[in-house]
Amino acid sequence: MNMHASDMSAMGWAKRGEQPRIAIIGAGMSGIAAVVKLRQAGYTDITVYEKASKVGGTWRENQYPGLSCDVPSRWYSFSFALNPDWSHRFSYGPEIQAYMEKTAKDFGVTDIVQFNTAVTDLTYEAPRWRLTTDKGDVEYFDVAISATGVLHKPSFPNIDGLDSFAGDKFHTARWDHSVKLEGRKVGIIGTGSTSAQIVGAITHKVGTMNVFQRTPQWMIPLPQKEYSSAWKWLLRKIPALQRMTYRFYSTTMAKNFGAATTGDQKKLADIQDACTKHLNEAVADPELRAKLTPSYQAACKRLIFCSDFYPAISRDNANLITEGIERIEPNGIRTVDGKLHELDVLILATGFDAGAFILPTKVTGENGQDLGEAWDGSPRAHRAVAVPGFPNFWLLEGPTGPVGNLSLISISEHQVDYIISMLNKMRDAGLDAVCPRQDAYAAYNKAMAERVPQTVWASGGCDSWYFDKSGTPNLYPFPPQQYLDDMHRPDFAEFRLIEDVAEDRELQGAA
Repeated sequence: MNMHASDMSAMGWAKRGEQPRIAIIGAGMSGIAAVVKLRQAGYTDITVYEKASKVGGTWRENQYPGLSCDVPSRWYSFSFALNPDWSHRFSYGPEIQAYMEKTAKDFGVTDIVQFNTAVTDLTYEAPRWRLTTDKGDVEYFDVAISATGVLHKPSFPNIDGLDSFAGDKFHTARWDHSVKLEGRKVGIIGTGSTSAQIVGAITHKVGTMNVFQRTPQWMIPLPQKEYSSAWKWLLRKIPALQRMTYRFYSTTMAKNFGAATTGDQKKLADIQDACTKHLNEAVADPELRAKLTPSYQAACKRLIFCSDFYPAISRDNANLITEGIERIEPNGIRTVDGKLHELDVLILATGFDAGAFILPTKVTGENGQDLGEAWDGSPRAHRAVAVPGFPNFWLLEGPTGPVGNLSLISISEHQVDYIISMLNKMRDAGLDAVCPRQDAYAAYNKAMAERVPQTVWASGGCDSWYFDKSGTPNLYPFPPQQYLDDMHRPDFAEFRLIEDVAEDRELQGAA
């Protein structure tokens, strides 16, 4: 057990005149951004905990064929590490993972990561957090930042007989590269972005591709482009061009897709027209086209950028199966019409638990409050970064933040800037702790709940992983630029600014 020398002190770091000890849980894109930006702001006593053996987060976990990003490379980049050498307009998974590893190495992030170390428990012992790892080590930190991301805990379907399948079986986030696909009978459950990319990438080489579709998806062509050597050279020589293209794509995506999903009916109609045109032009068979036509508004679910799926599912060796699944058997999948679809390989493209965030780490705040119990399947946060009752605890890519078809790297950077503003406030005012006020949190989430019905996610007639136990989409319902701007104008009146945790505890008890 490794204990810090000042563990016995109940005085906050700002009063001690010391650097805050900062723990970051997760070494994906948001964890990397947090380390770099915190250091640039003068906060250097940082430790990162990562459950895996290397950085990268979702790009480390996902290694399936056809994996690419649906956000332009120029914007899907760290603002402090713009990359002139992206090979394509929309980068492929291995290249993004290499970029994450290079950035982490270049900025010294890798050096402070404790790899293969999961955080199992975070308990608030005012004014610090006691952190326990799966190795039994205990450390105390002044600030805890969750950088675990949104989509990191695979979701497995609740289908009878799933464990009985005798062939090769794996989740897309746990792709088994040892399994040979050539000439074999392959089945894939799920029709989201991951499934579309996989089907587009491997159907031509498998014996039979069986796609089990519960709900069809709207898709828009991916405007892919390979960058020339001359263009890369020019960007390296003129860094200002990189900043210009970053701003161009960030503005374009926010003003178009961001606006369409949050209420701009004209832009939403344009997206619908583009999706319908793509389907009609790419799928000649009217019966297949009918099966692939959704009954809901385009962009109601996360919009899929993919040019390869329709040609792949139209191949002679591909079958789109729309009958419901009754059960899985050793030799394949039996649908409700009684037919057994024999398979050699079963791929589960069934997504992730979008409501997990830092869970299953047990997080205990003031008065023994458990974060998982507080959320109860409907995770909420104040401005997506903080939770009442959990002082000095921050979330990156937390609940109710902007997600749909936007650069999560950019969003994370803005959230780190917000956290830095809070740390600066603590330092300048000599505060022991900062925590969102319950009334401010309630008002913020009430305003979002009232606005959600105006978004396509709620009004478009679909169900999606955006919905949580509350029955509403767990997303930021206003134009995304409004959120990004708010991250740089914090209202400290929304927070309990705790000068002395002992006095605050007495006040809270009296209340």
